[in-house]
Amino acid sequence: MNSMSRVMAILVLAVVGLAGSAHEGHSAAGGHPRSAADLKAVLRDLWSGHNFWLRNIALDNTTNNRKALDYAEKSVATNARQIAKAFAPFYGEAASEKLFALLVKHSGAIKAYSEATVAGNKSQQDAAKADYAANTDEIATFFSGVSRYLPKDTVRGLFTAHGAHQFELIKELQEEDYAHEAETWQEMEKHGHAIADALTAALERQFPNKFSGHVQ
Repeated sequence: MNSMSRVMAILVLAVVGLAGSAHEGHSAAGGHPRSAADLKAVLRDLWSGHNFWLRNIALDNTTNNRKALDYAEKSVATNARQIAKAFAPFYGEAASEKLFALLVKHSGAIKAYSEATVAGNKSQQDAAKADYAANTDEIATFFSGVSRYLPKDTVRGLFTAHGAHQFELIKELQEEDYAHEAETWQEMEKHGHAIADALTAALERQFPNKFSGHVQ
C-alpha cells in the first residue's frame, strides 16, 4: 500500500473507532443499550468495522504485507467477538459463543477466497465460496432458531448478498480496479447497515421490555 492509501486507512479506522466508542456510554445497567436506536448505532458501527478489517485482509494479501495482515486478522476476530457479545444480553452467553464461532468461520471463508484469488487458484476460490455458503446457512439457522422474527430465508439472503460484495471487492483489489472497488465498498457499507437494522428490528420486537421507551 502506498503512503497516501495507508493514511486514508488510518483515518477510516479512527472514524470507525470513534463512532464505536461514542456508543459505549449508551449501555444500560442490564448490559444492553437503552434504546433500539442505540443498539442500531452500535451494530452499524460493528458491521462497518467488520467490513473495514476484511478489506484490510484482502488488501494486505494483495500486497503481501504480512505484518499488517496479522494485525488485520486479529482485529477481525476481536470485531467478531464484539458483534457476538452484543447479543448476549438477549440470548445468553452460550448463544453468544456459538455466534462468535460462526462469525469466525464466516470471516475465514472470505479470507480463504482472498488468498485463492491472489494465488489465481480457481478451485480454491470455489471451495471458499462453498464454505461461505455452508456457513451462511448455519448463521441463518442460528438466528431463525433464536428468533421467529428472523426467518431463515431472510437471514440467508442478507448474508449471501454480503458475501457477494466481499468477493467482488477482493476481485477488484486484485485487479487494481479501484474505481469499481470504491463503488463496491459503498454498497457493502449500505448493506452492512441493512443487516444491523434487520437484527435490531427483530430484537426490538422480540424483547420490547429490554428497551427504554417501551410502554406496557
